Amino acid sequence: MLEKRSFSLSGHRTSVALEPDFWEALASIAQQEGVGLVALVVSIDARRGADEKLASALRVFALKAR
Repeated sequence: MLEKRSFSLSGHRTSVALEPDFWEALASIAQQEGVGLVALVVSIDARRGADEKLASALRVFALKAR
């Protein structure tokens, strides 16, 4: 089951649905980097390609960080 979370990115609200395991991985990475989850998501959003969906970018980031 997907878990949906909402964020403000580039001045607008957006929602992202990911599996709980990905949210846990991202929260762990954020903690290791000493930033909040929102700051990590904003950072990933800023680096993703124009054609890449945010949910995909978050999943790929979490997998590569392992």
